[in-house]
Amino acid sequence: MDVLVERGCGLDVHKKSVTACVMGKGIKKEVRTYSTMTNDLLKLKEWLKEKKITHVAIESTGIYWKPLFNIIEDSFKVILVNARHIKNVPGRKTDIQDSEWICKLLRNGLLKGSFIPPKDIRELRDLTRYKRKLIQAISSEKLRVQKILEDANIKLSSVVSDTFGVSGSNIIDELIHGELSIEDMSELSKGRLRKKKDLLKEALVGNLQKHHKFMIKASLEHIEAIEKIKRDIDSKIQEKLDTYSEEYELLQAIPGIKEKGAATIIAEIGVDMSVFPDENHLSSWAGMSPGNNESAGKRKSGHTTHGNKSLKSILVECAWAATRKKGTYLQAKYYSLVSRRGKKRALVAVGHKLLIMCYHILKYKVEYKELGVNYLDNRKKDKVIGSYIKKLNNLGYDVLLQETA
Repeated sequence: MDVLVERGCGLDVHKKSVTACVMGKGIKKEVRTYSTMTNDLLKLKEWLKEKKITHVAIESTGIYWKPLFNIIEDSFKVILVNARHIKNVPGRKTDIQDSEWICKLLRNGLLKGSFIPPKDIRELRDLTRYKRKLIQAISSEKLRVQKILEDANIKLSSVVSDTFGVSGSNIIDELIHGELSIEDMSELSKGRLRKKKDLLKEALVGNLQKHHKFMIKASLEHIEAIEKIKRDIDSKIQEKLDTYSEEYELLQAIPGIKEKGAATIIAEIGVDMSVFPDENHLSSWAGMSPGNNESAGKRKSGHTTHGNKSLKSILVECAWAATRKKGTYLQAKYYSLVSRRGKKRALVAVGHKLLIMCYHILKYKVEYKELGVNYLDNRKKDKVIGSYIKKLNNLGYDVLLQETA
């Protein structure tokens, strides 16, 4: 087998140690083990420089590869490798053998590197993912408050559509302080809720104890603290996005994608599309393409791959919003699929279309062009006409077609 990398290093990384194996032209195979403390990692870097190593392959073990990558990324061509792609050979289960195997695969060009975005994009990714976790934490606390209210026989969520809307929040605050009567609390209702005042009074009759009030107050304070952190995260995200203002605005022109969606997409895939050979590679990496599994001429399960869970989640969320925007190509695409493929698969398909649009918009810096709700019908016009004629014939009608002026 041809050797494509003259001097390479394979690194088997763990929480407390990293095993390095160097091989190459004019280099005797050598294996060393270092701790993952920063000073030892710097010694490893100097050793690799002494050996004139050009390429380094790292197994992506949890998050333990990141400290090492941060130190060596500016000095070598670093390839981050998915562990599942290189560990399918039995009998290699020591750190030394692992590092040797990684190094051999590297030198023979048999490793496929994972996508690692630039440092500023990685920082933006940390912020957007953390923001998502904060939103989930807020939702959990709100559900906890509703659970406590139910435990206290307060049926507020059965009457109010949004327990934490203006009316719901005001009523919960008064329930904690206990200063107003049920009659007075019902007067806090706003808008359409005022028509349900009698039902609201019934819902507020319960058995609210001091323990319930304490628990609700604790959850509300936690929500307030999380929302403060979330506002700080939002300002930091906006600061990072100032560098990519053009791409940020272009993505928001796509139906279903707004500030949150555009920020997350940039954080997950970056703005440099040259790292992906084409849109199909990006779609496969994101887990938005059907799997390709064929043997002996038979197609087997075509489930989507694991991919990038954060990106896949936001694309499906944006796809759901896009299907609600009338008169658009994406809405027409959804309804053309949903009846025969189901809602979930149809949403993934629309999310796939969104990702393809993002790829071309970011790569060529072009504005989004709306194809229109009739685009799919116009593409298969004759087929659609034939289908309707056949249905009418089956119902006992003769059809004469005449094109409108």
